[in-house]
Amino acid sequence: MMAAKTANLYARIEPEIKEQAESILSSLGIPVSNAINMFYKQIILQRGLPFAVRLPEVKPLGIESLTKEELDAEIGKGYADMLAGDTESAEKAFADIRKKYGI
Repeated sequence: MMAAKTANLYARIEPEIKEQAESILSSLGIPVSNAINMFYKQIILQRGLPFAVRLPEVKPLGIESLTKEELDAEIGKGYADMLAGDTESAEKAFADIRKKYGI
């Protein structure tokens, strides 16, 4: 029986991104090398990246782009919603954001 041949891959990755991805893979029981191998196989099967690479349809509203008046208005809307009981849990809100923006 002949041992499988392998090749080394070297890539520079932001430490925080690497740590987060490796933590998730570890939770799934998938070694990093297997995940990279799966990714490369999907590139071959799809004849390109196995996911869409595009900018989001709508850019999330950034606080830095608001004027003081616009920020006050947004805070006022949130306060009015809170008083009216029109709220949801932070867990659901973040899940909705991740789903909407594909993150």
